[in-house]
Amino acid sequence: MGTKGRSVPRVVCCAIPIARSSGKVLVVTSRKRPNHWVLPKGGFEPSDVKLEEAASREALEEAGVHGTITRFVITIPTPSATYHFYELDVTTLDTDWMESNERQREWVDYAEALRRLEWKSELAEGMRLSSLAPS
Repeated sequence: MGTKGRSVPRVVCCAIPIARSSGKVLVVTSRKRPNHWVLPKGGFEPSDVKLEEAASREALEEAGVHGTITRFVITIPTPSATYHFYELDVTTLDTDWMESNERQREWVDYAEALRRLEWKSELAEGMRLSSLAPS
């Protein structure tokens, strides 16, 4: 995938929504590839101000997640995008959210999240470097 007419790679902010008490992560289905799972992510918008605000906004839009960004994980540059990963400690989930008609969401353990994200190397790498990863 190229830069789609952009002169610089797209800035993508990604949330890793975590339920600390159970040690689980919330994954959502991709809109472009409905049989693939992703972490909530999307482009940085001027209204976001900070990268972590964009990650939090994407989690709310794509998964109905409310919570607090607790940790920066990693920045991964690729030719088409620069991914910024943040852990988000989930406090509540909306039953109806902006993209609820377009996506499924599911709580899974670390190993299952990694298995589902393996198709997209950047997402798998962000997950591997999260605080849920076995040490």
